[in-house]
Amino acid sequence: MTATEPLDDVDTTVATSPGNGSGVIGSRRLRREDPTLLTGEGRYTDDLQIPGALHMALVRSPFAHARITAIDTAAAAAAPGVRAVYTGADLDDMWANPMPCAWPVTDDMKNPAHYPLAKDKVAYVGDAVAVVLAESYAAARDAVELVDVDYDPLEAVIDLEDALSDRVVIHDDIGTNVSYTWNLELDEDAVKSAFDAAAHTVTGRFVQQRLIPMAMEPRAVACVPAPFGGGITLYSATQVPHILKVMTAVTTGISEADIRVVAPSVGGGFGSKLNVYAEELLAVGLAHKLKVPVRWAEERTENAQATIHGRGQIQEIDLAADADGKVTGVRVRLIGDMGAYLQLVTPGIPLLGAFLYCGVYDVPAFSFTCTSVFTTMTPTDAYRGAGRPEATYAIERGMDLLAKEVGVDPAEIRRRNYIGKDQFPYTAVTGLEYDSGDHEGAARIALEMAGYEDLRREQAERRAAGGTKHLGIGMSSYFEMCGLAPSRVLASLNYSAGGWESATVRMMPTGKVQVVSGATPHGQGHETSWSMIVAERLGVSPDDVEVLHSDTSISPHGMDTYGSRSLPVGGVAIAMACDKVIEKARQIAAHQLEAAADDLQFSAGVFSVKGSPDKEMPMAAVAFEAFTAHDLPDDVEPTLEAQVTYDPPNFSWPFGTHVCVVEVDEETGQVDVRDYVAVDDCGTQINPMIVEGQVHGGIIQGLAQALFEEAVFDADGNPQAASLAEYLVPAASDVPSMRLGHSVTPSPTNPLGVKGVGEAGTIGAASTVINAVVDALSHLGVTEMRMPASPLHVWEAIQAARAGGGSDSVTAEATDTADAARDVPSDTLRPGPGGAEPGGAS
Repeated sequence: MTATEPLDDVDTTVATSPGNGSGVIGSRRLRREDPTLLTGEGRYTDDLQIPGALHMALVRSPFAHARITAIDTAAAAAAPGVRAVYTGADLDDMWANPMPCAWPVTDDMKNPAHYPLAKDKVAYVGDAVAVVLAESYAAARDAVELVDVDYDPLEAVIDLEDALSDRVVIHDDIGTNVSYTWNLELDEDAVKSAFDAAAHTVTGRFVQQRLIPMAMEPRAVACVPAPFGGGITLYSATQVPHILKVMTAVTTGISEADIRVVAPSVGGGFGSKLNVYAEELLAVGLAHKLKVPVRWAEERTENAQATIHGRGQIQEIDLAADADGKVTGVRVRLIGDMGAYLQLVTPGIPLLGAFLYCGVYDVPAFSFTCTSVFTTMTPTDAYRGAGRPEATYAIERGMDLLAKEVGVDPAEIRRRNYIGKDQFPYTAVTGLEYDSGDHEGAARIALEMAGYEDLRREQAERRAAGGTKHLGIGMSSYFEMCGLAPSRVLASLNYSAGGWESATVRMMPTGKVQVVSGATPHGQGHETSWSMIVAERLGVSPDDVEVLHSDTSISPHGMDTYGSRSLPVGGVAIAMACDKVIEKARQIAAHQLEAAADDLQFSAGVFSVKGSPDKEMPMAAVAFEAFTAHDLPDDVEPTLEAQVTYDPPNFSWPFGTHVCVVEVDEETGQVDVRDYVAVDDCGTQINPMIVEGQVHGGIIQGLAQALFEEAVFDADGNPQAASLAEYLVPAASDVPSMRLGHSVTPSPTNPLGVKGVGEAGTIGAASTVINAVVDALSHLGVTEMRMPASPLHVWEAIQAARAGGGSDSVTAEATDTADAARDVPSDTLRPGPGGAEPGGAS
């Protein structure tokens, strides 16, 4: 069987949405963006030629926690080529507000004032304390070394439970390290009853290590003041130009009307460029203040220190089940690492996962508590998947623990608990409604593709034969909460923005089509996908569709790209705008054809009169008539253009199952991935090649968390992996071949039936790989594996199992009472007044 060969009773064909006959949607087309990117013709922010620009460099703290007692900038200011040096105190009057945090998840959330330059105290290595402007980058960097800063070092706090104790308080003005506690207690009595009556309970305690996004293109900024009028253009390697524009206006006090943000080619984001950074605000503020262009480009070490990190959680999950292994209750407690400050959406990241700790399973009782703390490390924020990989990891590791406790195969325990295909639309215990799905079907495809039964036989034979290289099989089923988001749901979670997206479609006099999208790409292939949607809808060639984006002067309204929202929100907006264009064109065509509008049919780009196929008018001809306006109906305005702002009625819910096969060397701790199968269902596929590319990239990112990557800090808060020589991003030679399958279950909540796929691979991969590694060593007594499963960590887990204990950083055990394994003091997980109400996010 090939990777995508359909099974007899499962629909694995690619669906084509109701279009207008061209059949473009669902076809495999090469990405139109790639020739430019692959031949080096892409123009990134740092490539821009800006005559007369001053180069900016930051003086950064070498201490994780210290008071600033003095800063002497005189030597730096006198250095050759230096035009100015500023400290935080020097720029007090440049800020209208502190740096933004758009997600105050609770009313009592603690958010220390955060300005682009620290004045009195630094809170992580890399915290900026002064800025140099010079005529060249080299001069600016040299002058940074001449700024003399006196620090009074304080104790660092890098352990989350230590931070919870407030033994060392990081921010004096708030007096505690706890930012907030957020609860999702839906029915406490039901949860208690489930655990009281359970035949089986298991508890897992897992660590989501910090990760560094490591986008291929480091961050870069260039700000150009207008020659008159006070306006400014901000070029930035950002994935959120619209959000950046609003937040820059709020922080600097510059009128929003005077700020234009352009995102040129952007070399990856993974969430790290979903933010508003000190360097962007400094560059805008200084360019505006001095009336000269200012530019800055991040060095790789700065990227590791001062660009946000991802993940960073301690998770505890309890599962209750009946005698057959049917889950009756799930209870989750998190400690979230906020890092030193709250960035744009830092507090909300754990909440994005809060609703997914029941996974793809029919769970009747659930509770969730998250306590988030400040540490003296780089701030955390959204990183690919943002809360959802973390949630999937906990529940999928938990399901393996439950399978062992009940005494059944991991695939069987899942089969007994999947939400049934006939239960959709399914209202989860959290109050959210899942649109459509077939989890058992996706799992069946994945297991058959992997040859699951044969693998289990091989595993048994190898164990019987002895040997030191062990076979492990892991699986993971997942949901991806996409289409972020219905604005009313974001409101219920205290998010300070909506989840809509804007699109404009205009027919040009030549018959070409121009599309303006608020969704800003950074490598996803938007231009290709958007042109295919328009081509399908309007019956034109994709090559005749021009897609404009990433410039707030061209696309003034948008919510940008993150959270796998571009297609199910932005793409749907484009389809709806096309439909509005068609309806206006229908009025014009009816007038030209002397027929009633209701008597016209539209197919493959041509209007024709029902019953009189010889009376027809191509869309291009209608567009020209709309342009000349010589003979339009009395109530129809010239030009063919429509704008739609689409606010989705619900999230969309892609899903799937991944299977990983590993070989683990008992003597060296080396993990080799022998096979990886991923079956994903993202609804209608616009372009299967793009879907496959997204899944490939996502799997590699999840596999990297499982086996390679970790942002390591020493006890003093010094980052130990601040360059690509130290931080283990997997190379191409480290990545196994992947076999992809798919099923197609269109979403019923949007006219395209699409769901989103950008984070699917990452959400499923880490838990799949670690389940495989633990499975390989389970007969040796290993029950848990610290990520990344490096040779050292694997070897340590084996030695701990042989000694009769577990790893000192992660544990997992079956318990008679769920409370027995709790390590976090209950008083640190106290309810907060901002906890969500039952059903509040439905």
